[in-house]
Amino acid sequence: MVKKIESKIVAYKVKTKEELDKQQEAEVVHMHETVQRPEKLMGTTYKLKTPEHISEHSLFITINDMVLNEGTEYETRRPFEIFINSKSMEHYQWIVALTRIISAVFRKGGDITFLVEELRSVFDPRGGYWNKGKYVPSLIAEIGNVIEQHLCDIGMLKSASLDEHQKEFLAQKQAELEAEAPGEAEVSSFPPNATLCYKCHTKAVIQKDGCMTCLNCGDSKCG
Repeated sequence: MVKKIESKIVAYKVKTKEELDKQQEAEVVHMHETVQRPEKLMGTTYKLKTPEHISEHSLFITINDMVLNEGTEYETRRPFEIFINSKSMEHYQWIVALTRIISAVFRKGGDITFLVEELRSVFDPRGGYWNKGKYVPSLIAEIGNVIEQHLCDIGMLKSASLDEHQKEFLAQKQAELEAEAPGEAEVSSFPPNATLCYKCHTKAVIQKDGCMTCLNCGDSKCG
């Protein structure tokens, strides 16, 4: 918008780049609890299939995101709310409570990534279960895994990928193991005598060269 100056100019000041950057940063909108819910949100739904003794029906987890500072260099996508739906009424009460609490944390803003570890540290007293070769200590921990995946997808968390040296090291260990016990690798990705890794929750820890090493994530007691 053009504004006509009708009075005399008595002084002026040229803003430095640092001052302009500070002004722009001050105008950047961050997620906070008073942000109004827009009419349209971007959503992603994840299907969670659990063993029948945990839940007869699948859970469908929907996380809706809000785009902040759209169209600017500060554009970010942040989770705004979560919904969990299932035909099973067994877990209805605590699921509703959990979704409301998580949604409130989402809208509070700041660093919300702590939710992942908090949920994943919940253990079912009846025991956990295996899902796609990964040990899950509880259904709530499984929900934490879904939230972690979503936060990685929108860039709030970095995927825990191995670097080239780690990949080469694990490939070498697997090759040595296959040479010692031919045919075992064809039956399973990891040896049948492997134990549980408490870092990635995968049954892939073996003792090699006197050191307990996870063939999945590379975690080692020897550093």
